Amino acid sequence: MPWPCVFCDIVARKEPATIRYEDDEVIAFDNRLRWVPVMLLVMRKAHLSQPETWANLGKVGEVAVQLGEQLCPNGFRILANFGRDAMQSQYHGHVHVIGGTYLGPYA
Repeated sequence: MPWPCVFCDIVARKEPATIRYEDDEVIAFDNRLRWVPVMLLVMRKAHLSQPETWANLGKVGEVAVQLGEQLCPNGFRILANFGRDAMQSQYHGHVHVIGGTYLGPYA
């Protein structure tokens, strides 16, 4: 990895985060951005790219759905950004769980 990874630093407890779920493989924590009431990031602890993460979503998807159902009983979205044009700012593969309010139509 040629540059520091904030998400790896959170996994290593070098950066603070409000952790909502953690096991040996997966971690979920509050996003620092707060556009809607619930904004979580769910990822494998191991540093993988977005395509590597999505090639075998597995437990990441399970945890994202579980937390979405728990924290956003009226509905939620699971999103991911791939590359700069899609506004991907961290290259540690992850999904966003957003909700807690009416999200409206897609842009």
